[in-house]
Amino acid sequence: MMATYHPGVHKYALLLVLWALVLLTAGALVTSEDAALAVPDWPLSYGTLNPPMVGGIAFEHSHRLIAAGLGVLIIGLAFLLWRYEERPYMKYLGFAALAGVIFQGILGGLTVLKLLHYWLPVMHAVTAEIMFAILVSIAFLTSHWYMRSLPQYTDRGSPSIHSIVNLNAFVIFLQVLVGAAFRHKYLSLKPHVYGAPIVLAVVIWTASTLRRRFPEVKEIARVRILLHSIVGLQILLGIAALWTRINSADDPQPMPLVVTATVVHTVVGATLFAASIITVLLCYRLVPRKTEVIFATTKGEVPA
Repeated sequence: MMATYHPGVHKYALLLVLWALVLLTAGALVTSEDAALAVPDWPLSYGTLNPPMVGGIAFEHSHRLIAAGLGVLIIGLAFLLWRYEERPYMKYLGFAALAGVIFQGILGGLTVLKLLHYWLPVMHAVTAEIMFAILVSIAFLTSHWYMRSLPQYTDRGSPSIHSIVNLNAFVIFLQVLVGAAFRHKYLSLKPHVYGAPIVLAVVIWTASTLRRRFPEVKEIARVRILLHSIVGLQILLGIAALWTRINSADDPQPMPLVVTATVVHTVVGATLFAASIITVLLCYRLVPRKTEVIFATTKGEVPA
């Protein structure tokens, strides 16, 4: 069975990635501005779709509107994948995105109705980053590059490169989890701080292994450089966010510098996790789980 590139589907998926980035930023602003309970009801805001956009209400209600827009767009994405995709797993991934955004909306509502208890804010934050990774994956899997006939490369090392990149993604996800738990005051700062050098070490190991085993593969070179760049930026942003938080500990409300540093740190963290998932998909695309090198013989299309 051959998979066909559909440029319209791919461009639509990219639109959703950009929309999700806006939503992640809006969600981080709600938390950073302490506006999570500025609106006490759900799904409406003070019983209406058009509450007064003042103070924390503006942050919380804007977040809800952007989230609702993403939900509508994901319905369209699921339909497009079901209608045009020949690969069954892509159809399932579209439905998974749809189920995920519904679940995310329910989590958001429960977070408000249950007054931020029961780890609901943490689950809401982590699910948002998983959803972002799913949308980035769909955009990558529907790209023209992924659909082309590509050379295959042999992995002669141990442990396998697939095990390494999966571990890399898992460690980054754990750091995302403890970071969300700290931001929502369910854990102290220590697990997140101690986790940062572990993430850095695992990313360096992963990128070094990719460079050593596949020095001639430009796509792998690009993704390892991307991992290095994002994790380096994220470490610096984490230090900046911590510094601004410490220096504004006595302020009566979150100051702009604290809010900016924290929001950017949160969004870049989601981007790092998404990049780790792309690294996994790239390695599975270019490196077969076999001992021999397999070269594709078709052009323009690839087996699904």
